[in-house]
Amino acid sequence: MGKSKAKRFRSSPFSPAGPQRPASGEGPVGEDSDGGFSAAELLEKLQNPSADVREFACASISKMLQQKHAIPSFLQRDVVRCLGPMLLDQSLAVRETAAGALRNLSACGGFEVCDDMVTKDIMTPLVALLKECSAGLEANEVSPMKCKDTKKNCVEDIANEAVNVLWNVCECNGTAVSIFNKEGCLDVVLQYLKKFSTNVDLAISVAHCLQTVTEDNPDLLFSFNASARQVLESIMLSQDNAMEYILLRTLLAGSVWNIKGTIPSSSQASTINAILKIFSESLVVDAGETVIHMKEAETQRLKLTAEAETEENVGDTIDNSVLNEDDEMEEPLKGKVKRENDISDLLPSDKWELKQVTALLMAQQTALEIIVNMCCSEDPSDDEWEELSSSDESDLFMENSFDEGSEQPMSPLCLSAEVHAALMNNLIPKKILEKTAFPNSVAVDICTHSPSWKPLIRKMNTVQCRALTCLHSILLVSDVDCLGGASILQSLAQHLSQLVFSQPEFPTHTEFLEAVTSAMRALLQTMASKNISQCMTPEQLMTLCEASIHNSNISVRVNVVSILGIAGSVLAKIEDTAETLKMIGKFLLEVAMKDSSLVVAGEALDALFDVFADGTEAEKAAVQIKLLPALKEFQPVFKIRMRKEGKGQYSTDQLCVLDNVKMNLRRFIAYQETLGGKNTS
Repeated sequence: MGKSKAKRFRSSPFSPAGPQRPASGEGPVGEDSDGGFSAAELLEKLQNPSADVREFACASISKMLQQKHAIPSFLQRDVVRCLGPMLLDQSLAVRETAAGALRNLSACGGFEVCDDMVTKDIMTPLVALLKECSAGLEANEVSPMKCKDTKKNCVEDIANEAVNVLWNVCECNGTAVSIFNKEGCLDVVLQYLKKFSTNVDLAISVAHCLQTVTEDNPDLLFSFNASARQVLESIMLSQDNAMEYILLRTLLAGSVWNIKGTIPSSSQASTINAILKIFSESLVVDAGETVIHMKEAETQRLKLTAEAETEENVGDTIDNSVLNEDDEMEEPLKGKVKRENDISDLLPSDKWELKQVTALLMAQQTALEIIVNMCCSEDPSDDEWEELSSSDESDLFMENSFDEGSEQPMSPLCLSAEVHAALMNNLIPKKILEKTAFPNSVAVDICTHSPSWKPLIRKMNTVQCRALTCLHSILLVSDVDCLGGASILQSLAQHLSQLVFSQPEFPTHTEFLEAVTSAMRALLQTMASKNISQCMTPEQLMTLCEASIHNSNISVRVNVVSILGIAGSVLAKIEDTAETLKMIGKFLLEVAMKDSSLVVAGEALDALFDVFADGTEAEKAAVQIKLLPALKEFQPVFKIRMRKEGKGQYSTDQLCVLDNVKMNLRRFIAYQETLGGKNTS
């Protein structure tokens, strides 16, 4: 218990299921059918000799796979083995729609489906397709087979879909990552990455994939020679300020951080600075203002487009009025029918502005997640962590880790001096603090009233939560002076309390509560370790705890009881606080005895030990709430719960911590008894 552990983020688990081209004539999607065809019928059409029919079947399957309830019926009919050969079909259009269908399957199906895809050997045709596309790009030729749309680069479009499938399955399956390593897929995707200046969408897909496969993959490090790193570094140095390029550079910066072990020691400092500079450029952009600006730009563009189309229609009417009805009316009508049957006409309208904002929010989320990982880059083993988790050791750890003048990391949780200096020099903490505020209310209102923009609200909220988690991590690894001194920490405490208490209704969103309570916990730990007066009142803290203790998320409950323990231990050293300590003690006792999670109960006991460890006020309060008899009565109950629930519900590491709490409970009871029996009255 004691010190909170820094949270690590993995790269985004799934790419969004990209918009797939619906085949003409498709009707509403039912549970088992599309356009009147069942899953079985569509899979059967994949064997049709006509490429157009196969393309129609792939596109229809792709559309249906975007609905989770339709996925089981396809899995039962072995959709992976049916679609796999389509990746190498003679028709480029079939290849693209088949890859799109597999992309949707992997994105919407989840981890188990991705595992099944690898088991069904999707990697063999997928890798073959990726290599064929790479060879085509390297030879600077499309393919002997012509695209239906001569404006499209079919090879790049196919590659983009295939890379997304690769990204999804590698995120979920270690075997897929091993195949990526063994088959030399790194060189293949780097070839795609070189197209960033002309096809940023493909480059972003590759960057997402690279961030996934470079994480915790030492076998891949051998493939990252100077030439491979140069490809990434050259793009990181690009100057295009469009949001897609900010996202691209941010993702690649994350990949470079993952492979930092391959970088010569003489270059590591400059590389870290380059990475953080990219994150700084991403975080400095005001997402709320960008939403407002881009929505205005979209409205104006659509208005001009509508006016232009109106003028064109008026012109067509005037032209047609002078045509001879018998000999010249037929051709324009034929053209119109042709356009209505063209698949490309059924694509969604251009969403350039929305795409820009989405890219920015993804870049900011990614930057914040990587900074969190940088703060705990040398993550301790589970055994090391549990050694730090007991109350006694964690207090000593807190004292040591914030010693002034310390230049070397005091534990595996601390940043190296070089990374810490670079982090502070780039003013990253200030930018992170700005992102912890609630999203711009005007921007939220704009998104609320636009269905296509409404998903941005969740993305803005996610950025806020990531910023709070990032703040938590920085607080764990930085000393008070680096953070700006006591006054800055007190201002930060006021800021966090405003986030929680300034809203008309108490926040109930679990992700936000977990992030904000983690930041509060780390801040209060830091302030308590340096005897800095805390700005949040006991009443505020009790309100927070009472509102959050019934949250379904265990981390939220652990955080709030820990916060109360920290606050109580500080109050115990102040005169005339017995009444407040009684209130805190009763609350923690109830949590320890009634919470359904042993982890939360253990944290509550740990907090009780801290609050009532010492001090006259604590002794008074302990007597009045009958703390000693309550704990003596609860001790055997806690042991029985551990014996009955422990092995089935909790990991070995959690049980190790709980054993430590059980031992401390015995010691604490003995300590209370040595106070002369005062607590037994």
